[in-house]
Amino acid sequence: MKPLASLFDLTGQTALITGGSRGLGEEIAEGLGEAGASLMLVARREQWLTPAVEALRARGFRVESALCDVTEPDQVRQAVSRTLEVFGKIDILVNNAGVAWGQPAEEMPLDKWRLVLDTNLTGAFLFAQAVGRHMMERRQGRIVNIASINGIYGGLVLPETHVSSYAASKAGLIGLTRELAVHWAAYNIRVNAIAPGYFHTRMTEKLWDLADAKMRQTPMGRSGREGELKGAAVFLAAAASDYITGQCLVVDGGATLV
Repeated sequence: MKPLASLFDLTGQTALITGGSRGLGEEIAEGLGEAGASLMLVARREQWLTPAVEALRARGFRVESALCDVTEPDQVRQAVSRTLEVFGKIDILVNNAGVAWGQPAEEMPLDKWRLVLDTNLTGAFLFAQAVGRHMMERRQGRIVNIASINGIYGGLVLPETHVSSYAASKAGLIGLTRELAVHWAAYNIRVNAIAPGYFHTRMTEKLWDLADAKMRQTPMGRSGREGELKGAAVFLAAAASDYITGQCLVVDGGATLV
């Protein structure tokens, strides 16, 4: 039987994290690095990516990066190829890249709907497809998709907001997680999702006062704090969760219970 500490040890593993340059993606990257993994950060903007890489390297982690728009198949393939060139393998994929657009469904322009779906759902599919082929060849791998409580609960968490495209994309990501888990289990590839509640990030900045007030009405009486998501990511990326696949781990302080 493995010692408990070894179940969370990612030494020698390589993790590719999309949207890893800031917010929850950067926190997840930090957690995986602390567990021993080498990191490939993928993001769309150099202005955020370079500082994130430098900060993680200052912690002593092995970190590389690739600029990539997750909605562009060619760029996805290039990012995966670069990761394999640098590290030789990909053990862990974290699909975290995401955007939101707040507008009533009856008014939302089609291009904004497509932007959110293409980034949050199609982008995750493209990376899962490209990395999944590599994992199938190696007959091992772990994929962690970052969904949202809005994909479970819809906009009812904050009924004052309008998040139809975001809620649809995150619900679709949970469905994709289950589908891939079923068909890729035979290749020893585990696919799970995390559905965070409200954490203070750039994406939630504009509605933070509203979200924070709402979270104070939930069982734990507060919003998510810095550092409270990376443990869940490490758990699903590590041997500690070897018999778990197709699941969505909700990290929301009980918000979806009430």
